[in-house]
Amino acid sequence: MRHLDYQRTIIAYHGCDEALANRVLQTGETLKVSENDYDWLGSGIYFWEFGPDRAMAWAEELHRRFPKRIAKPAVLGAVIQLGSCFDLLDTQHTDLLKLAHADYLRSAPRPLPVNKDLVHRLDCAVINFALPRFEKAWRYKFQTVRGVFQEGQPVFAGSEIREKSHIQIAVRDPSCILGYFKPRQTN
Repeated sequence: MRHLDYQRTIIAYHGCDEALANRVLQTGETLKVSENDYDWLGSGIYFWEFGPDRAMAWAEELHRRFPKRIAKPAVLGAVIQLGSCFDLLDTQHTDLLKLAHADYLRSAPRPLPVNKDLVHRLDCAVINFALPRFEKAWRYKFQTVRGVFQEGQPVFAGSEIREKSHIQIAVRDPSCILGYFKPRQTN
């Protein structure tokens, strides 16, 4: 298999509480890996690629739903080297994921997780099942996962373009985060 080693650097944004953003910038505190069973790209530190406004909208939504978790919405910018990336915008990787899903169905406990609305338990389970197996077989670590997410209402009647579509990155290896910065402006 030809591995995709993305020697490409991107700018990405993480929606969070302002206190966390300040601690990361001032003390070097590291962001925690998200390991929710609904994280659509599997375990990782989540960022919006080139999407500061989307990151802020997410932080504001979380603030409305859980004001103790996010007291003051903020955005943290990051410079990320994608490294070895399981890129779901590449058919090579979506083909592999399709095969992994078949293997997952044979070995997964029942009942199977399902995707519903914005909760992606099945996607998360299949990616978390597949990547360690690929890594073991190929002796190759995937440092990041990248995918496009179609979200929101159509931008006009009959459109397949959605209001909140974005590219998201799940960083599995924090050494891919080259540094953080405070964005000039969001929204």
